[in-house]
Amino acid sequence: MDTNSTSAADSPPQTGLDDLPDAVAAAAFRRLVHHLRRRHDAQNIELMGLAGFCRNCLADWIIEAGAGLDKAAAREMIHGMPAAEWKARFQSETTPEQIARMDASMARNAQ
Repeated sequence: MDTNSTSAADSPPQTGLDDLPDAVAAAAFRRLVHHLRRRHDAQNIELMGLAGFCRNCLADWIIEAGAGLDKAAAREMIHGMPAAEWKARFQSETTPEQIARMDASMARNAQ
């Protein structure tokens, strides 16, 4: 979501997140990624349906933050293996209901 396109009234309340030292924020991010690497049962489609982001979003975000990686390398960094391998090993078939939840959740990201 482009934070520049929302008004102050639309923005979530600031709670000091931007004041966290970068080392603390980086440690929390790494912990999140390691957690997702262990929790293959947390399917990307389910993460998208619930929270509006998934592993692939995290990969996109590190690219946008200046990681200097291409999409494949960023996804491998987040998944802990090439994304195609992760998908073949762990991704289940999606259902129409999951896709509908994802679409509704993603629409909320634009608000």
